[in-house]
Amino acid sequence: MASSKLLGVVLLVVGVGLLYFGYQSTQSIGNQLTETVTGRFTDETMLYLIGGAAATAAGAFLTFFRK
Repeated sequence: MASSKLLGVVLLVVGVGLLYFGYQSTQSIGNQLTETVTGRFTDETMLYLIGGAAATAAGAFLTFFRK
């Protein structure tokens, strides 16, 4: 397995993990209360979601589309 594919798989796994933790964070009582009052999630939750999406996209690109 090429090093770029290995890096892609690692990024894919880390990205999915971050998305999972971000989703779990959005379901917490404190975060739902913050969203109700301010209309948006906390900065930590947004970092999990954005970082997870970016890592998943980069990992998928390196794993499936890069030769």
